[in-house]
Amino acid sequence: MRRRTITAGLVGSSLTLWAASPLIGNSAPTAAELGKKIESTQGKVEFRKGKEKVLTRDIATYSGRVAKLESRLKDLNARQGTIEQDLTAKRNALNATQADLRDERARLVRLQRRLRDARGALETRLVDQYKAGRTDMISVLVEADGFSQLIERGEYLSRLRKKDRVVIDLVADAKKEATTTEKKLDTLERSQQKVTSAIQARRDEIARVKGNVAEVESTVRDARNDKRALLSKVKVERKDLEEDLSAMEAQQAKISGALRGALPAGAIKKGSGQLIYPMNGTFTSPFGFRWGRLHAGIDIAAPIGTPIRAADGGRVAIAGVVSGYGNYTCIQHSASLSTCYGHQSSIAVKVGQTVTKGQIIGLCGNTGHSTGPHLHFETRVNGNPQNPMGYL
Repeated sequence: MRRRTITAGLVGSSLTLWAASPLIGNSAPTAAELGKKIESTQGKVEFRKGKEKVLTRDIATYSGRVAKLESRLKDLNARQGTIEQDLTAKRNALNATQADLRDERARLVRLQRRLRDARGALETRLVDQYKAGRTDMISVLVEADGFSQLIERGEYLSRLRKKDRVVIDLVADAKKEATTTEKKLDTLERSQQKVTSAIQARRDEIARVKGNVAEVESTVRDARNDKRALLSKVKVERKDLEEDLSAMEAQQAKISGALRGALPAGAIKKGSGQLIYPMNGTFTSPFGFRWGRLHAGIDIAAPIGTPIRAADGGRVAIAGVVSGYGNYTCIQHSASLSTCYGHQSSIAVKVGQTVTKGQIIGLCGNTGHSTGPHLHFETRVNGNPQNPMGYL
């Protein structure tokens, strides 16, 4: 999980959020700034929640379209299968018709051969009759316009034996039947070819439509996958923001709890000097040497949570933990004069912030090297400690 700068700055602290160096530390956000950050983060979280709803709705819409397209593809596949079966059946029927046509043509060839054989036999018979002196046959041949008329003339047929008539009748019928069958099969073949072509066209059209539907389905599926990827990204962003928000809200709760526990600030106490007294309480230790070392300020005892005021207006130069001083704040009032406040339970300002005289900058505490809750107050000129009583 990524670590955001704001999260790192918020976890593991109470009112003082930053670990300072022995001299100067980083600044902590004020309650107002923290509130703005919380509000901003809440807005980002809500924006992503709204985006998640839109994306979820879009994904559902795409999924619906994919389902419909898949259903249509299924129907088209079924139709294509039916048409393929129909086409196969028609092709089989056409093949059968073509086989029948080949059989009939072969039969016609056989019949035509028999017809030629019969004609030859008849001609031979006529010649034989002529040679035998049956001259009445010549008149039949001379008067006939052709073979067809010859076999139709009753006076000739009456002269032939029964066997001759059977052969001629068979040939005539076969020729007629072969001609009729050939015409019938030719018509049937053309019809079958037409039906087969129509079925082929239907199959090709369904294949084309199926291809178009499959392409659209693929496009919709890709769009849905893109939406899903974006939704996952937005969810991760929203989760990270919610983690940041939880950390900020927890910190805000600590600040609120500390402020609720703060004691009344009381009236501002003024002396004869430039500065006001930073806190109402009991004077317990003066400026000067004690135990062989300089006590660089004065101590004012008060219950933990008593508000501390800025002794004068200026810019916050230090706001953080400093060794020995605990939570420590220094305010630069002029080019040379500054005041410092040690052992605070919490700091309410940050480095670079401008404060006014009397503004609450923290709460009395017992942090650092302290024997009890009190404020260690210093005045420094060009960084060197001076007796605060000369300025109060």
